[in-house]
Amino acid sequence: PLKELVSLISSGVSAIDEELKQLSNSYGDKQAALQDAKRKKGGNLMSVDLNDVLEEKVVKNLKIFDTEYLKTVFVAVGKAQVEGFEKEIYNLGGELVGYGGPDWSRMPNGLGQPTNFGSQVDRHQKKGSPVVPGSLEKVMEDNDSVLYTITVLKGMYEAGYYEGEEFVPGTKIDLLEAFAKILREKRYAVRENFTYDPSQQGKSAMMMEQLQVEVDNMRSGLTRWCKTHFGEAFVAWMHIKVIRVFVESVLRYGLPVDFTAVLYKVASGKDAMLVNALDKTFGESVKDDDDLDDEEYHDFVLIKFEP
Repeated sequence: PLKELVSLISSGVSAIDEELKQLSNSYGDKQAALQDAKRKKGGNLMSVDLNDVLEEKVVKNLKIFDTEYLKTVFVAVGKAQVEGFEKEIYNLGGELVGYGGPDWSRMPNGLGQPTNFGSQVDRHQKKGSPVVPGSLEKVMEDNDSVLYTITVLKGMYEAGYYEGEEFVPGTKIDLLEAFAKILREKRYAVRENFTYDPSQQGKSAMMMEQLQVEVDNMRSGLTRWCKTHFGEAFVAWMHIKVIRVFVESVLRYGLPVDFTAVLYKVASGKDAMLVNALDKTFGESVKDDDDLDDEEYHDFVLIKFEP
């Protein structure tokens, strides 16, 4: 039966199409990773792998902290922004940290003694930046940008307090992410999650070479796959066209089946000449005024096929 035959052909082509999508997505992802590696390799200090450009003797002279409370962050700044960055860095994020505390002037005898202040103390009465004063250091520069280090507070603890007999636990606020967001808004490149490791030098180049090999292999495999399956998909498409010719001819001329199917190969740009010649041979082309799709109508079944 034609319905089952069409369904069988369509399912085979759908399987080919689905496999092609999966292979194409895998190839696209690998190619994107290669392009990203090339961008980092040939980029400036805002994007390049810092392990490839930093020298060990330079890093040894830097004051780098990664403690419970402090974190040293690498920031790359475009040369056009250097002056403004150095002027404002200690004021950035001035609303993030609360430096307020108890007013000891009212109770000097309690200074240094364990005292429960609870919710009566407003930590945010006095605010400031999380950047440690004097921590800005220039590391290196290239033609486009300058690399700095700054040390910032990792977080801030909001003390717990009692509400009657019930204790409300304190909370810890992450300052690093909030401060990094402020830097990005200023178009400063925060080199987050970077930790200097001299053993990583040169590994990005090796990784890029490996990615190039993988991309080339995947391209060759995808090309071979397409050459193999193109013929199968083409034959399936031709079968669908032949079935359509049969169905439309039966609908046009009725039963019993008595028609001839012919395949014409037309040179580029000559299809209109062929259609006109067929119209003159088998009857004039007539437009059906009731045809809402405004399609051509001929005295013969005409199906165009453009592989």
